[in-house]
Amino acid sequence: MEIKEIERSIIKKFRKEIWGRFVSSVYDYKLIEDGDKIMVCISGGKDSFLLAKCIQELEKHGHINFSARYIVMDPGYNVINRKLIEENAKKLNVPIEIFESDIFDIVSRDDMKSPCYLCARMRRGFLYSKAKELGCNKIALGHHFNDVIETTLLSMFYGSEIKTMMPKLYSENFLGLELIRPLYKVHEEDIIAWCKFNELNFINCACRFTENCNINDESNSKRLEMKNLVKQLKEKNENIDYNIFKALDNINLNCVLGVKKDGIYQSFLDNYEKEN
Repeated sequence: MEIKEIERSIIKKFRKEIWGRFVSSVYDYKLIEDGDKIMVCISGGKDSFLLAKCIQELEKHGHINFSARYIVMDPGYNVINRKLIEENAKKLNVPIEIFESDIFDIVSRDDMKSPCYLCARMRRGFLYSKAKELGCNKIALGHHFNDVIETTLLSMFYGSEIKTMMPKLYSENFLGLELIRPLYKVHEEDIIAWCKFNELNFINCACRFTENCNINDESNSKRLEMKNLVKQLKEKNENIDYNIFKALDNINLNCVLGVKKDGIYQSFLDNYEKEN
């Protein structure tokens, strides 16, 4: 498939499912604004490459004056995966810049209990440092709608709290840097459909111990459990995932036992007598 046809498919064939939801996320949550310098993080997977193409299209067709750098951090990919990332970037006309790290060497030690968790934390640190080096004020990641739902359910079922993956947040350790998720409303099934339509093949986890990561890492297995749960629930109610998403934007504080903000807990009993 030619690059112009791939780009056109985002705007035309998948206008409602991908482009419309991408633009809605950008404008509704004020993710990209005039003057922004954005570091678009590309892992080599389908989500991050679609994110790169959407941001490129926004630069061309949108009404926001911003700039973007397309960064790939190589944590120790094997030759095949590194080559596939480079080939996909060329095929999709994404001007990637690659920098190296030794993350895979560190997290692949035999005594590492949760390598995927540590890998994610280390990646984030390397990427924030790179963004500061490049003079960027925002980092764009490819998390999508399904990631939001699964994270919410994980927090409820295994973390005993209601919280979700936010569309944007400021870094606690890197002053002036903001993380944004422009694919926030885009569904994974539509990303997969876009890939199949354009006959695109991307890497998945790509780490040197992918099999162990997928099978043994507790956080990863629990996320798969949530994904399967939502799939089962949608068989009875096709709007179940949207309802979960909407509920997070429609919390009735009169009907919750307690809330926590900035680490401070407040029970409904604190003001119960005063209000009655």
